[in-house]
Amino acid sequence: MVAYGRDEIISASDVARNFSKILKDVTSYTKEKIAISKNNKLEAVIVPIEEYERMQEALEMAEHIEIYNTVKARENAPKEKYISLEDSAKLYGIDIDEL
Repeated sequence: MVAYGRDEIISASDVARNFSKILKDVTSYTKEKIAISKNNKLEAVIVPIEEYERMQEALEMAEHIEIYNTVKARENAPKEKYISLEDSAKLYGIDIDEL
C-alpha cells in the first residue's frame, strides 16, 4: 500500500480552488504525488506525466512476463490437457476462416 504524507492529501474542493498551484507542485517535483480525497476517502492521485508513463511501462512489462510464464508452463504441460484451436473450433461449430 502506498503511504501519503499529510501535505500530499488534499480535498477535492481544495484541488478545485488551487489547481494551478497543485499542478505546479507536481510538475516541478516539489511534491511527488497529490492524493485527492472526497468525503474523507482517497479517490484519485495526481502524478507527473513521466511517472505515469513509467508506471504504465512497468505494468505492460509485468503483463508480458505473465504471458511468457504462462506460455512456458503450457509448453511443459502434458499435451493431453489441451485442445488445439482447430479442434476447439470444430467442437463448437466455428469456421476459423470467418473470424
